[in-house]
Amino acid sequence: MRILVLGGTAFLGRAIVAEALGRDHHVTTFNRGRRFSDVPGVEVIRGDRTERADLDRLRAGRWDAVVDTSGYVPRVVGQAAAVLREVAPVYAFASSASVYVDRPRLPVDESSRVFDCAPDAGPDDGDYGTLKAGCERAVVEHYGDAALLLRLGVIVGPYEDVGRLPWWLARIARGGDVLSPGSPDVRMQLVDARDVARFTVDLLERGQGGALNVAGPAGNPTFGTLLSDCMKVTESDARLVWVDDDFLLSHDVKPWSELPIWAPMNAECGAAWQMRGPRAAELGLRFRPMSETLADTWALMRTGWKPWPRPELPELGIDDGKEQRILAAWRARGTST
Repeated sequence: MRILVLGGTAFLGRAIVAEALGRDHHVTTFNRGRRFSDVPGVEVIRGDRTERADLDRLRAGRWDAVVDTSGYVPRVVGQAAAVLREVAPVYAFASSASVYVDRPRLPVDESSRVFDCAPDAGPDDGDYGTLKAGCERAVVEHYGDAALLLRLGVIVGPYEDVGRLPWWLARIARGGDVLSPGSPDVRMQLVDARDVARFTVDLLERGQGGALNVAGPAGNPTFGTLLSDCMKVTESDARLVWVDDDFLLSHDVKPWSELPIWAPMNAECGAAWQMRGPRAAELGLRFRPMSETLADTWALMRTGWKPWPRPELPELGIDDGKEQRILAAWRARGTST
């Protein structure tokens, strides 16, 4: 196959490029070349997807499929889809579980309500999830049933530019008492980007379209297992101090960002790890052990690689001083007179 990847240098895009090259597909990447290096073996076209003149240069190519891992604004995604419909019959779009109106309050599947967002919406016309829903509509507007919409849960692994798992690995590697959020028994649904990449290329080879939830199975891993395995791979003597959700919220700790991947199990976020994806399982989505993901991510970090977080997402990580103040307050519970 001839595959065009919009992006293709970081995280999921890089994993998809590597997977496709490993299967002897011809891969072209289209990006600005400003963040990470291209995977060796690709054909590179430099360009900015927001510039119509750059997009028009793609009209000269011919591909069997497009993979869009860098689309966040419906108007911009729609412009690309309009051009590429002439040169590629299938368009795979990396969307998000955030398109669901009721998530993370309620469990979701592919039939759950999606935000209403126009396919030509601009960057100021909604939040991240709303705009992703508009991006989906922009792709479907041009590709119809040939649009493959991958609604991704929390993905982790090597080259993770978001920085969630790298933050935990780095924090635990420093040792000491580590503020560990909620309960160690919380059953998460993490999925390695390389498993998503393998699944995506499988679907492209079959010409699969439609919307699919792509998330790990419940308990992959528990929060306790995740942080314990971080200690193992970093050979850390850190001490995990589990602090309950209500206490963290009372001390103004921001879910998802200050303690990455943490969602309080309350009325607002209690179904954060209940994303159902039976169609993906039926179509062959498979998962590696999360311990392997952690080990490979840490090995990459030890070479000097660092994440380059996306500007549209909140800054990750809790301030050291704030972490220590919360730990001290947690220890002092019930001892004041």
